[in-house]
Amino acid sequence: MSGKRGGGQPSKAKAKGKPAAGGGRGSAGRGGGTVALPEAVRRLSSWALMAMLALLAVAAMLVLRVPQMIGGTLGEAAGEGGFSLKRVEIKGAQHIPQLEVYNIAFDQPSSAMPLIDLEATRQRLLQFGWVKDARVSRRLPDTLVVDIVERKPAAIWQYNSKLSLIDRDGVVLAPVRLEAMPDLPLLIGAGANHQASALSALVETAPQLKPAMSGASWVGGRRWDIRFQSGEVLALPEGDAEASRALARFVKLDQSMQLLGHGFVRIDMRIPGKCILRVSNEPGSSVPSIAPNAPPEAAAPAPAPSAPHAAPPHSAPPAAKRGDDDGAVDATKTI
Repeated sequence: MSGKRGGGQPSKAKAKGKPAAGGGRGSAGRGGGTVALPEAVRRLSSWALMAMLALLAVAAMLVLRVPQMIGGTLGEAAGEGGFSLKRVEIKGAQHIPQLEVYNIAFDQPSSAMPLIDLEATRQRLLQFGWVKDARVSRRLPDTLVVDIVERKPAAIWQYNSKLSLIDRDGVVLAPVRLEAMPDLPLLIGAGANHQASALSALVETAPQLKPAMSGASWVGGRRWDIRFQSGEVLALPEGDAEASRALARFVKLDQSMQLLGHGFVRIDMRIPGKCILRVSNEPGSSVPSIAPNAPPEAAAPAPAPSAPHAAPPHSAPPAAKRGDDDGAVDATKTI
């Protein structure tokens, strides 16, 4: 009996020894798994971590709207990891000084790319008259891209003895020197710059007149006087529709009678259906052929000669006197 019990002990010890052997293999496996990572893998992991921090910072501030302190901390961490502003790329700037754009782009509360306020930078750029629109974007890891759309000059505005370059919307772009005026229409008067778009639309209804125009005056804040290179002034009525109809009628009259370039100083079309032509009363001025040179009775035939010693019949004043009177007044004709 004791021999059987003695024989059973080795078998238990042997059974207990199996788990111990298994545990030894597990320890060896864990010990063998600790392998040093290559340098390139560690560097790549660092960049990936920094990129993740940058994305988290942007998402936190713009999407999740977490408290500013948390977003700022993540953004500064991304900046310290290499995502900081170092370069600015400018596109489309031809008239605006690029130095001014650089100053605005680099003037940021923080140089960390995730913390740069793109909209605030854009709004500061829009304060320049030349800038019609601006787009500001990030190019990671360190570049800010500024894309500018500039306004196009359309006219020169004269007011208070100053000349300014304006665009089609009347926005003042830059001052103009008298000795360096560009070949653009001249708009005169208070508020004429704000009516530049309406004037452009009006002139587009009569494009054949554009080469002959030299400018326009905004009169009384109500209507336009159009000036031509040949010296005439065309007075248009108030209202866009009324002015357009008057301008169309003037085009037809000029095509049939050649009003431009014949010495008229003013062509008044403010009264619907009428065109009043006026010439200068300056000494030496001549009346164009389209205007009357004498009163209508001057064209009547002369009276028949009377019999000798007969009393002369009543007749009109001498033609010379009529001519003197015509030269002393400002001649007009309504057509």
